[in-house]
Amino acid sequence: MTPKQKIATVVGIAGSLIAGGVIGATLLGPLAANAATTPSPSASVSPGTFKSNETATHESGESATVEAQENSGQRPGGGIHTPNETATHESGESAAREAQENAGQQPTVP
Repeated sequence: MTPKQKIATVVGIAGSLIAGGVIGATLLGPLAANAATTPSPSASVSPGTFKSNETATHESGESATVEAQENSGQRPGGGIHTPNETATHESGESAAREAQENAGQQPTVP
């Protein structure tokens, strides 16, 4: 391979890497930016309030029992809260929240 061919190969590889990076950033950039955002307060649901998924895809696989629970405002499956007791989670938890979890309640405080 001549020196010119080596340079052309290196330039071709570098160009391919740059083009791949630009394409990847273009396609995946909006997804990554979306993942880091938090919902606005107006878009959130109150703690403990169940909001059922009424999309056609979700509804097609749902039993009549589950639909009846959702329609009556119940969380399908019982709604028993199982707290996250990992050290990382517990380190950021308030005493009020821990008390609610220990009482078997769905927490309503941070």
